[in-house]
Amino acid sequence: MRVQEGGSAEPLLVLLHGLGATGDVWEAWRPLLAKRWPGRWVAPDLPGHGGSPPLDAYTFDGFAAAVAGIVPPGDRVVVLGHSLGGVVGLALASGRFPVPVQAVIGLGIKVVWTGEDLDRAQALARRPLAWFASRDEAAARYLRVSGLAGLLPAGDPAVDAGLREQEGQWRLAMDPGTFAVGAPDMAQLLAESQAPVTLARGEHDPMNTGEQLAQLGAPTVTLPGLGHNAHVENPGLSIALLDSHR
Repeated sequence: MRVQEGGSAEPLLVLLHGLGATGDVWEAWRPLLAKRWPGRWVAPDLPGHGGSPPLDAYTFDGFAAAVAGIVPPGDRVVVLGHSLGGVVGLALASGRFPVPVQAVIGLGIKVVWTGEDLDRAQALARRPLAWFASRDEAAARYLRVSGLAGLLPAGDPAVDAGLREQEGQWRLAMDPGTFAVGAPDMAQLLAESQAPVTLARGEHDPMNTGEQLAQLGAPTVTLPGLGHNAHVENPGLSIALLDSHR
């Protein structure tokens, strides 16, 4: 797996990006982590994203197993995951993996899925790789798929991490099959978690509502004025989610 990291000592902070993105979405957190996080941090590209190889089939446990493979044995771990990454963090805390997770913060998780949502995701998973004649076209597609349109400029290095070039043509680095991971069983994931869980959302996140999160029974936090990619929109406000776990 492609992994970015920094800091030293414990606890280990595992930062997990959302569907379609890469670990580069945490780039603006680096100087903040240096000041506000006492231990190490790692930000992997999840399988099938960025520079990490694909899986034969995508499940939340499959993603979690890959992440568990980059955590040194015995390290105390706090997981902050966005969207898909938040679900992977919950799976990682299930006790099915040799990772002593101390806390999970799930930011922007979509917790209610309709049949139409699932059908659309399956259709996207079956699409063949799309090739583009220019980097600009591919970058525009990447920004839409990752939900980062309007948040990062097309020329940002983080966009390059989500693209591949071959013989003058461009495509997204992500495996379309990742869309087939499906909907999480949030009630079961929360019941199985061996660590305390906080569910967070941006105030204007269209992927969930405060009521939907509250019904799950876990402590919830709303980040005022922010949307689905709150960690990219305002790193300084979002990193406060870690304050009680330092």
